Amino acid sequence: MWIQQVAPFFHPHVGGVESHVRDISIELIRRGHEVEVLTPRYDPALPESDVHMGVPIRRSRMLFSAFSTPCSPAIRKDIDPRADIVHVHTPPPLTEYFAVRGSLHLGKPVVLTHHCDLEIPSCLGPLITGVYRRTLGRSAISKADRLVVTTRSYAATSRYVWRYRPTVVPNTVDIHRFRPDIDGEAVRMREGIGRGKVAMYVGRIVFHKGLEYFIRSAMHTGDDVLHLIIGSGPKTEELKALARRTGVADKVHFRGYVSDEELPQFYAAADVLVLPSVSRLEAFGIVGLEAMASGKPVVLSNIPGVRDVITHGEEGFLADPMDPLDLGRKISSIMEDPVAASEMGRKGRQHVVDKYSLKGVGDILAPLYRDVLRDHRRRSALHGGRRRRRTAAGQRSPRPDAP
Repeated sequence: MWIQQVAPFFHPHVGGVESHVRDISIELIRRGHEVEVLTPRYDPALPESDVHMGVPIRRSRMLFSAFSTPCSPAIRKDIDPRADIVHVHTPPPLTEYFAVRGSLHLGKPVVLTHHCDLEIPSCLGPLITGVYRRTLGRSAISKADRLVVTTRSYAATSRYVWRYRPTVVPNTVDIHRFRPDIDGEAVRMREGIGRGKVAMYVGRIVFHKGLEYFIRSAMHTGDDVLHLIIGSGPKTEELKALARRTGVADKVHFRGYVSDEELPQFYAAADVLVLPSVSRLEAFGIVGLEAMASGKPVVLSNIPGVRDVITHGEEGFLADPMDPLDLGRKISSIMEDPVAASEMGRKGRQHVVDKYSLKGVGDILAPLYRDVLRDHRRRSALHGGRRRRRTAAGQRSPRPDAP
């Protein structure tokens, strides 16, 4: 099967959607399918075509960017006629609209994964997202052959997708890349951690990740607990200033960007992974899977989607969002009981192996593609027969490019 994945951002851009698209593409290629990722060329310095971890990439010309959203109408004409299935991922918005329009023009079936709802952190944000949801967003979702979400609870609370009866296909993680037997001692020595305890965050440093609460939670954890922040983003300097104002600067370390190759070693060096997100822009939290695959307990924000990933008290804890005291207590509970923490890590690893491995998610996705393709061909044959009967009766046949 020839599958074109369409994503608003991809390598070298870093994020959860990008990781998911990369990993399912690798798994589909391993199964013998032909896969290409089509994405806007958000940086003119990037090549028009590329390969990342064995996944071919084609980049479409971007017209402009607004609110960190690439607008690339060229996506429509760059849908490949060879594709059997076009799998579109959203948000950010606009890319899915152009991709669905281009797929319909070529008569290609579309699977659309809605990873999260839109939010814009400004006074006009609700108005802008509401208009998009009722116009171009609704057009794209309603015309997809199959709508996919990553968790049931997020879909049930989403204004975008609940009425369309979406199919659940969870995010995935490479359980061979992230595993418990990796040695984190080299990272501990290099980063000056030594034998200290490490509560780690991994991700972009942006408004919806709730990092201000992770920093404030350092006021409620032991003096020997380091709050390690892996990643970069526009809120870095603001959060460093917050750490200084609250008197926890010596307990909070901003490590910055870590390469894909180094990341498993940082999980190995950590004692617990913390994801304090506060927004619907966080609908799953792939870093939670990476940590559990590495045999580490997790503390995740108790919000829709993210809460589906674990059972509270089994693989880790769910913490009240925007509550640094509760977050600090949950972190401390894990740090103070290494036996329980080890058991949580063991359960987390097994949970990921059972439910979120590349093979497991591939076993869901591959038959879904086959079902969509079969149903699409069946409908096309039926509609084609109807058009032939109308033409035989003396009616004018529609233009080939008519919608």
